[in-house]
Parts: sequence; structure tokens; C-alpha cells
Amino acid sequence: MPYIEEAALDDADQLRRLDSRDTLRALATAGAQVREAMTLSQEGGVERVAYGERPRSVLVAALGGSSVVADVLDVLAEPGSPVPVTVRRNLPLPGWVGPLDLVIAVSLSGRAAGPLALAAEAARRGAALLTVGADDSPLADLCRRHRGVHIGVGRDRTSSRTSLWSLLTPVLMAGDRLGLIDVPESALPDLAQRLDEQAEACRPSSESFVNPAKLAAVRLGATVPMTLGENALAGVAAMRAAAMLARTARMPSTWGELPDAASQVVACFDGPFTAGGGKGAMQGGSDIFADPFLDAPAQPSLGLVMLRDAEPENPDPASEQERALGDALLETAREAGVTVVEQTAAPGHPAVRLAELLSFGDYVATYLALGLGLDPSVSPHVADLRDRTEGLA
Repeated sequence: MPYIEEAALDDADQLRRLDSRDTLRALATAGAQVREAMTLSQEGGVERVAYGERPRSVLVAALGGSSVVADVLDVLAEPGSPVPVTVRRNLPLPGWVGPLDLVIAVSLSGRAAGPLALAAEAARRGAALLTVGADDSPLADLCRRHRGVHIGVGRDRTSSRTSLWSLLTPVLMAGDRLGLIDVPESALPDLAQRLDEQAEACRPSSESFVNPAKLAAVRLGATVPMTLGENALAGVAAMRAAAMLARTARMPSTWGELPDAASQVVACFDGPFTAGGGKGAMQGGSDIFADPFLDAPAQPSLGLVMLRDAEPENPDPASEQERALGDALLETAREAGVTVVEQTAAPGHPAVRLAELLSFGDYVATYLALGLGLDPSVSPHVADLRDRTEGLA
């Protein structure tokens, strides 16, 4: 069964040896990414998106580590966007997309097949284009040929998992200018500051007992983790955290959002990964006299990462119900022997609160990988799959 010692996460030399591409350092640049992306967006003419007019609809094309950009725009647009926002990973482009619509294609390299194909088909139909990615890429060339707006991502951005804010910031700025979301430029410095605060709290030199991400990684090291968001905003962060746990820490993880996911999460408390569930219930739970050398290896326990939104200053019945459901679920989880990690965002603009929760999940997954002795940025099996599928359409 996997296990993480706190000392492993406090050994700076070991962390550097394992982290071949400086994942932790890249995550720590999130606040700087926001500031740089603001400048690049202004220089790239983000105000010209959709020719300065509100489109009939918006479709976001993104996949892999970039796909959270679409999910963030979608959740921030839900409360008040006058036009629908949809998400697409690959072809076909929906038949209704035409000259009155805006297609946003996001790819760090500018070469991802899905977003590139969707942008090409959108351009053929005369739709407005906003693309975000490398300047010297097929996506950038396509956008410029069809009089769209392309925003570059700057230098030294090598992974979409660690360059989220270089990709997301231009989309937030465009969404605000078009009236789809309420994220004014004045909110972005606060967002960058919150990300800087997260980087400081989760820095490698911070010891495990005061570093929230290291502490969470230690607790989750021997578990099968689930991630759960208290509401729609936190649900996006939970989805991202589950993806990062799988891709970065190589830990299979499911995710959900309250209230819909409450039953399926709580049902797992009766299963084989809790002290009172499954076969262990018939045997009276785990055996304290079990010999790890003679008996079967111990099973991992169930872990739950609960991401919670800040309490509103003037709570309404709906938010009070969300909070009560979250409290009840956590109480049930702890009584069932589930390993619980709870993280609550500090007050602020919705985009700022979401940024904090997203950042927390990124750091936890990275420290979990390092604590397990894994390089968070390099997966041999992913590289092998790419080699096997190279040249496939």
C-alpha cells in the first residue's frame, strides 16, 4: 500500500531530483502568469474579439490540461450570461455554429488536433475566432488568416497543467468585455495576489505541518481519493483536482458536485475501503495483529477532498442549505473512517475564490506525486502511448 512520510516532502534536495521539469516552480508562477497574460491580451487586441459585438453564442474548444478553461468560463457565465456558452473537445462542430457565433480555441502548443480542427471548421463557416496558445503555431496562423484575435502565452510555458492562468486569463478578459461574465480587469490583480499567497503557503521550503498542500498529500497517500465540490464553483475545482490526481500523481480519482453527488459519495462509505464497510464489516474491521509479511497487504482506505466555497456575507436559503449538506456529509465521512481533507476558499470575487481552490488541488497532486517518489511531469506510459499513436489521425 502506498505511504508517504512527511520527511520525504521536507527534503528539498529529493524534491528537486524528482521534479525534473520544475513543476512546483511553474505552479508558483501562477500569479505572474495572470499579470503577463493581461499585458499580452491588451497587446493582442482582446477588445476586438467578435469584432467588438456580443455574439449569438460562444463555443469553447479545449481538451486535456486546457479543458478546465472551458469549464471555468461555463460556470462563471451561468448566473447571468445573455448568450449560451458550450464546450467541445473535438469534431464535429455543431451545425448551428455560424457567422453570428464566437469560437474560442485554446491549446498551449497551438497544435492540439481537436481545438485546431474545430477552429478551422468555425473559420470556414465565418464564425468569429479567439485563439490562445503559442505564437508560432498552426492555431495562431489559422486565426490570423481569418481575421481573428490570437493571444500568445509567453515563453517558458511547457505544460498546460502548469500554465493554466496563461491560457485562462485572456478568456476571462474576453468574456468580461463581451458581457458574458462579470470578471472586470480590476479583479485580476486580486486574483493574481491570491495565487501568490497560495504559492507562499505551499512553497517547497514550508514544512509539512504548516504547508496545507503537503499535509493533504500525506493524508491522501494511503487512500483511494475522491474530490467533491460544495457547489458549482467548487465543483469545477473538484473536477480539475481529480484530473490532476490522475495525471500528475497517478492516483485514480472520481469527482462530484453537491447536491447531486451526495448519494453516490456517501454510498462509497459502505464499501470495501472504509473500516466498517464491505468484507471488513463481517470481520470486525482491520486486524491490529495482522503481519504485513505473512498476511495479505493492507488495503488503501477511502479519501475525500472536500472543496468548499467561502461563506457569503449575507447567506440566502440556498447557500445555507449547501453549507448544511456539506457539514452533514463530512460528519458522516469521518464517522465512517474516511480520511478527510477539507479546504475552504477565503472571501473574494468568485473568480478569485475559484483560483484559490484550483491552485490548492494542483499543489496537492504535485506533492502527492513527489511523496510517492514519482516525477510529476513525466509519465513513461503516457510517452509510450504517444509513440504508439504517432501519425494517427
